[in-house]
Amino acid sequence: MKALVLGGGSMKGAFQVGAIQSVLESGFEPDMIYGISVGALNATFLVNEAERQRTDSGKVNWQLVSRRLLEFWIKNITHPQDISTLRSRVMLGVNTLMSRFDGLLDPSPLHNLIRQNVKDELLEKSLIKLKVGAVNIESGEMKYVSPSDGHFLDYVRASSSIPMLMPAVEIEDDFYLDGGLREVIPIRPALADGATEVVLIGCHSPHLYQPEGINARNLITLIERIRDITVNEVANSNIIWAESFAERANLRGTPMKLTVIRPTSPPVLDLQHFTSDDISRLIVEGYKAGIEVLRKKVVV
Repeated sequence: MKALVLGGGSMKGAFQVGAIQSVLESGFEPDMIYGISVGALNATFLVNEAERQRTDSGKVNWQLVSRRLLEFWIKNITHPQDISTLRSRVMLGVNTLMSRFDGLLDPSPLHNLIRQNVKDELLEKSLIKLKVGAVNIESGEMKYVSPSDGHFLDYVRASSSIPMLMPAVEIEDDFYLDGGLREVIPIRPALADGATEVVLIGCHSPHLYQPEGINARNLITLIERIRDITVNEVANSNIIWAESFAERANLRGTPMKLTVIRPTSPPVLDLQHFTSDDISRLIVEGYKAGIEVLRKKVVV
């Protein structure tokens, strides 16, 4: 079973989009796609597009699927307001005092994009196994769900909801947030479901980006920086675990193929001030990184 595993990374998910294109162009055809945070968004779009093609023509052109994902990002994600808007300071203060805090940012633009471009009925009948992960705020547990579990797109929204910056998503009387709080790379559920060939695409390099002159008194900047520090460490741990698992499996005589694509140096993108050029730049960086890793695999 071939699995495409997509890690979290907020708007650094543009890097992931480029890497996905390189992988699907190489002939890799996933049976399973798993995602967390922005990886959940990309995974859901991929499965939706693949099933749309299968419904229309009876077959899936994975190269075209990857191009559709790239076109979606280029067309729809050009500046921060395409994803979220800053809440009114007055309403933010009132809601906080009334214990109704729902994040510094309103993610309605992102949620609208999901509704407009993804259909529940396509996801539910897809032959491609799809899972996304979100964290239950009360129990602290990670929950992975498939389209057949119900409320799937709510979990996708929750998985992509950045803690403190965006509101928790209520699902059946429980509240959920970004799966990256517990796992940034959803490799464990893919392996538990029987994956034997995995392409893992992360959005974080082994080393943390060190910004110059960071304004630690800007609340959004501070939250995003704290998140970067934490997420980078979790991502590294997830990938180290995956590589160790694959090595042990092969030593035991259980063939396991793992390909890891991630930035070699930290992707740079300002969540509050990015442009379409920044998104395009990261897509190109991801494509080049994917081509380089896949080329080395062929040589070996």
